[in-house]
Amino acid sequence: MLAGVAGAVILAGAAAVLVVQVWFLAQVLWLARNDPASTAFMDARLESLRARAALEGKNPDRAVRLAHQWVPYARISPNLKRAVVAAEDARFLEHGGLDWDAIERAIEKNQKRGRVVAGASTITQQLAKNLFLSGERSWTRKAQEAIIAWMLEATLSKRRILELYLNVAEWGEGVFGAQAAARHHFGVDASALNARQAAWLAVVLPGPRRYTRGRTTPYLERRVAVILERMPSARIP
Repeated sequence: MLAGVAGAVILAGAAAVLVVQVWFLAQVLWLARNDPASTAFMDARLESLRARAALEGKNPDRAVRLAHQWVPYARISPNLKRAVVAAEDARFLEHGGLDWDAIERAIEKNQKRGRVVAGASTITQQLAKNLFLSGERSWTRKAQEAIIAWMLEATLSKRRILELYLNVAEWGEGVFGAQAAARHHFGVDASALNARQAAWLAVVLPGPRRYTRGRTTPYLERRVAVILERMPSARIP
């Protein structure tokens, strides 16, 4: 009796997991021809900003707006494409969603330091998280992220993956996508970003809300210099 119940529970759980994966796959297939108006990450950030506004006695609907404007791949500066690949995922054109070499290096580095000091998320994994998942850190979330990354790589071109990522990445408090980032930080369109501006945007990607418009630090300057050196050899689709 108990074995039968356990078996039924396992089957129900497996069926639920399968339904979830089919839903994710359907969303990924939709993205092949459609541009998302928002993402799970954008929705979470908007909710957070509205909650803060309410606590400050403001009308959340009037006080809070996300800065986001979709631009096609051709209207994004090659400088930004190269800078982001150089900073975030140098083997973007070579891997299938997960960079196993980078994962191995990160594990070795973390073991040597005795704590987590390096990650190995590819652009595809970051896109999967931004589009569909929360920012929580758990093995379950990482596993789902890897599955979605595989779906993205299996169904979309590298050009489309990079186009999506550059249009939904966060580049400041409530600032999403290359066009909004270029306008917010430098007062230019995404197509007009020069090499240094692009390198700065790539450097702040891991913690975009820490850096206000026009702010620089010795660390940022060092990282920008490194990315500028890497950009000419960065391969983009």
